[in-house]
Amino acid sequence: MTLKYLIQKEFLQIRRNSFMPKIIFIFPIMVMCIMPWVMNQEVKNIRVDVVDMDRTTQSQQLVHQIEASNYFIFNGQKTSYQEAMKDIETSQADIILEIGRRDHRGERYHREFLIAANAVNGTKGAIGSAYLSQIVAPLSPPEGGTNASAAGTIEAPSGAVRGASSLFLYNKGQDYKVFMIPALMGILMMMLCGFLPALNIVGEKEKGTIEQINVTPVSKWSFILAKLIPYWIIGLVVLTLCLVLSWLVYGITCQGPLLLVYLLAIQLALFFSSFGLIVSNYSDTMQQAMLVMWFFVVCLMLLSGLFTPTRSMPDWAYLTTYINPMHYFVDAIRTVFVRGGTFQAIAHQVAALFCIASVMAVWAVQSYKKNS
Repeated sequence: MTLKYLIQKEFLQIRRNSFMPKIIFIFPIMVMCIMPWVMNQEVKNIRVDVVDMDRTTQSQQLVHQIEASNYFIFNGQKTSYQEAMKDIETSQADIILEIGRRDHRGERYHREFLIAANAVNGTKGAIGSAYLSQIVAPLSPPEGGTNASAAGTIEAPSGAVRGASSLFLYNKGQDYKVFMIPALMGILMMMLCGFLPALNIVGEKEKGTIEQINVTPVSKWSFILAKLIPYWIIGLVVLTLCLVLSWLVYGITCQGPLLLVYLLAIQLALFFSSFGLIVSNYSDTMQQAMLVMWFFVVCLMLLSGLFTPTRSMPDWAYLTTYINPMHYFVDAIRTVFVRGGTFQAIAHQVAALFCIASVMAVWAVQSYKKNS
């Protein structure tokens, strides 16, 4: 019964706070309605300057393919490579495509292609060059030097060189929002279930109300559970809101069992709420708790594979994924949400999350000094 009244006290404090209820609901709505549109790592709007020395029907067809592509912005034709390079240097163009090159005697033009990319933004330069290479490939002369007789029709980036085709088993429309929405759910659970409990105890320390709890016969387990359970409930409500918004706004639904999504969310909420309480137990002020939480949250998020593949990291950084709960959550929820995976497909991630969250929960209880 003591736990029941302590939980009731926590909900009353949240409700009486004029700011807290608003941020709990407005924050996930803003994240789900805006972030999937702006957190898009697909490279588009690549500005291309064309230097056409060939001036044939095939080269003009190539220019029209670039103009028609959704991934390029045709920046116009230039009379020379040097003129196009000025656009690169002033950031008015991202890539130069030169069609036709003089032979070694400088007497005539023959069919060759030069793609020069502005690599200040390495990702944009590399991916943009790859897109453009797929369009140019059918026109490129073969090894023997004979020119291609006709231009092929190829679209970047999903089109492939003649004779090859791509089959997408999951996310067939290659919509980046399908990839990001599960990750955004994890970010929301991390923020709400991590920061709010961390600020809760520190806030009571600053107000002095924690001393009233310390002199009561309430056990440490009851006190910590009373702090955790309300934020678990809030986290599950926010997750449900995210699933509804994903369906209503984007028409994207979970391909696997929803129960697995909630199971993963509960485990992640347990970890971050426990971690938030640990930080608050060792902090004396809200400012200190906020800075410590922000430091760890950013590291856990960037090293989780949420934005970039973990296999691309150095070996020493990849080792951190073995103790990073966010990595297991992101990997598992994308397996369920995008691929429609079953429990067997994520059993390893579930077990790892359970172990890490359990350790943090025990630490949260033990680190609370009731008589301090």
